[in-house]
Amino acid sequence: MLMTTTAIIEGNPVQDYYGVVTGEAIVGANIFRDFFAGIRDIVGGRSAAYEKELHKAREIAFEEMQEQARQLGANAIIGIDLDYEVVGQGGSMLMVTASGTAVRV
Repeated sequence: MLMTTTAIIEGNPVQDYYGVVTGEAIVGANIFRDFFAGIRDIVGGRSAAYEKELHKAREIAFEEMQEQARQLGANAIIGIDLDYEVVGQGGSMLMVTASGTAVRV
């Protein structure tokens, strides 16, 4: 499935619009990862554990969005927007929301 953040796919005119599709994923942050991420923040560097969780959540959100689009008969999603939030008590969960417009090109 073609997916893009732009409103058009050059060379592929939109034939049909099927509407907005979304995908959401919420993943928990492990206390040990939180501890080591905090240390890494103090000494500098990237937090590989959080990056891995964000990547996993984004992939889940994309998969959900693509499945909705397929069920509508779409073969592409345009205008994709990604949102990242920290939710839960004390920010213990990471949430990724993806949305876009399902189309046939």
